[in-house]
Amino acid sequence: MSSLFQNCYYIGISVNAILYGVELVLYFQTMSLLLKRDRRRMSKSDKFFAYYSTALLVLITIYMSTEAVFGEEMWIVHASDPGGPAAYFEMNASIWYQTWGTASGVVLNWLNDGLMIYRCFVIWNNYRIVVIPGIIYVATWGLGILEIWASGSPGANFFAGNAARIVLAYFSTTVGLNVLTTTLICVRILAQARRVQELLGSGGGHAYTNATALIVESALPYSLGGIAAIVSMGLNSDTSVLMGSFYIMFACISPQLLILRVLSGRVWTRGTTTTLPAFAAAPASIGLTGSQTTQGVADSGVALEDFSKDRILVSTTHESKYF
Repeated sequence: MSSLFQNCYYIGISVNAILYGVELVLYFQTMSLLLKRDRRRMSKSDKFFAYYSTALLVLITIYMSTEAVFGEEMWIVHASDPGGPAAYFEMNASIWYQTWGTASGVVLNWLNDGLMIYRCFVIWNNYRIVVIPGIIYVATWGLGILEIWASGSPGANFFAGNAARIVLAYFSTTVGLNVLTTTLICVRILAQARRVQELLGSGGGHAYTNATALIVESALPYSLGGIAAIVSMGLNSDTSVLMGSFYIMFACISPQLLILRVLSGRVWTRGTTTTLPAFAAAPASIGLTGSQTTQGVADSGVALEDFSKDRILVSTTHESKYF
């Protein structure tokens, strides 16, 4: 274990703590939005978001805790052992709680990848578009289970030997899935943005087509973190431990950002992809009803939530109105 590896491991633990704080803020914002609603009127999707968000928080807590505890054991508790931290790492890389951390990271990937495939279907509104991502997703389950077994076997090392080769195969598959779904979502949003601009001008549909929408909807940080992790692993670089930390943390933060955006009513729905959104900025919003254009009072919190053939529901931070 080189000095660079130990430095990257330490920086990774520190970055994990910072990003964990970000996740806590996003989680409590999400739960605050959900709990403000009448529990008797909570929809199935609201309950799903609550359970899903809590699962993300529990899994990322396990991951970052096991990394922090292993660092403490390696650099503080057993620092004076024969061979020092390097020897401790080699002997205990597959210790039971590290296997818990690996398993929590794999499950986080499964949850996020499943959500991304579903979002890809929602944005394209076509089952055929998710056939190939679905097949790859099934493959990630098999490789993920194999990774947990290989890295948790007695004497195994996540970053060396057969375990490292299996980990590389798993990461290659799941990152490939991330890149595929991200690309499909970005292409669809950009194509729709062009159609919206043709109808309403450069400001039309800005809430659904701006840079924030593109980054959050496509889970771009998650995919970029995965690419960085797979490149460093493929090069057998000691920085792979740091890139891997980024990847796992964004596997939690990216879907949490998406859920928060969904609850705020500023996310693409199946209706958004089949009908051109009618959207305009404050002080007034434009609603399209048949061939007529009507004006409705709104503010900067306007969001298109739902629309049918004859009317559009425009929601503001204060009220909702049909046009």
